[in-house]
Amino acid sequence: MRFRHPDGTVVHLAYCTNVHPAETLDGVLAQLRDHCEPVRRRLGRDRLGIGLWLARDAARALDTDPVALRTLRAELDRRGLEVVTLNGFPYQGFGAEEVKYRVYKPDWADPERPAHTLALARILAVLLPDDTAEGSISTLPLAWRTHGGDDRVEACRGALRTLAERLDALEDLTGRSIRVGLEPEPGCVVETTGDAIAPLTAIGHDRIGICVDTCHLATSFEDPHTALDALTRAGVPVVKSQLSAALHAEHPDRPHVRKALAAFAEPRFLHQTRVRTATGLHGTDDLDEALRGDTLPATTPWRAHFHVPLHAAPTAPLTSTLPVLRAALARLVGGPHPLTRHLEVETYTWQALPPALRPRDRSRLADGIAAELTLARDLLTDLGLKELP
Repeated sequence: MRFRHPDGTVVHLAYCTNVHPAETLDGVLAQLRDHCEPVRRRLGRDRLGIGLWLARDAARALDTDPVALRTLRAELDRRGLEVVTLNGFPYQGFGAEEVKYRVYKPDWADPERPAHTLALARILAVLLPDDTAEGSISTLPLAWRTHGGDDRVEACRGALRTLAERLDALEDLTGRSIRVGLEPEPGCVVETTGDAIAPLTAIGHDRIGICVDTCHLATSFEDPHTALDALTRAGVPVVKSQLSAALHAEHPDRPHVRKALAAFAEPRFLHQTRVRTATGLHGTDDLDEALRGDTLPATTPWRAHFHVPLHAAPTAPLTSTLPVLRAALARLVGGPHPLTRHLEVETYTWQALPPALRPRDRSRLADGIAAELTLARDLLTDLGLKELP
């Protein structure tokens, strides 16, 4: 979906396909048919943006076989789909029964991570629509916090500097500009937007910026205006933004609230949980850990890294952080000029929701994704953007 900003630029809205993960190229082609095109048809659109997630094996197949890459591009065109952004955070196995800490490997000190990301950039340069010269890739925010010390973090920065140079060369070769955004996430070396400023200014290249995920922003209790203003002052580019909402519990000390939270503790993904007190931000790596005993202070609100559907907040006593998303979006694209032109709805946890809330089949999932995109569209038009055909 495309929108005209009041300043005349085009803002792209997509949804991320990691909600139906596929490890192979055949799987990617099937998801376009089984999921993405049905969502487009529900929206009544001739064209729908998708943020592709390409696992290692699928990316290697596309990067090494020009025929396969042309086949994917032709299939996108045939099904009325377009790609301006890729999710390069998960490397492989995102559909496994247990993902948890595995999603943070390989990190940016491992040669596999920059090699994979550069392959994604080459792929994206071919997949971009003919009338679009800029693409974006979101990625791991350096490493999980326990995966190394200062030397490893510096190795991560060095890998990103080299990547930036290679992206320069890619633009010289193709005429397509690809940028990469670190996606701050609770528990990582770069947990917050504030944490991103020092490493990104040290890298010092506008090819490498930040991906603002509004669920992660909310989980860490960051104020969107303060966070985005700080990035602007520091000259850190917002490469893309993932529109998502976290789980919020106002009174985690109450037994019925803890029972409601427990329904969201599940074995597949990490659901980092945070609380902000007078002494700062405190947290656990997972929701079930937070619910055990007195691990976290329970007299102030908790937020959990659980991407809940944008249009369907949990029932009381829980809520979502949709207000944080609204505030972030107003700052991202509601001003005289957009801070980013790539927006991506990213609710990958549909099948991890409590059983009563999960979509029962593909059709119900497509309904839900279409409803999320409709809400995002309405938020954009309320900010003065005009939807394009």
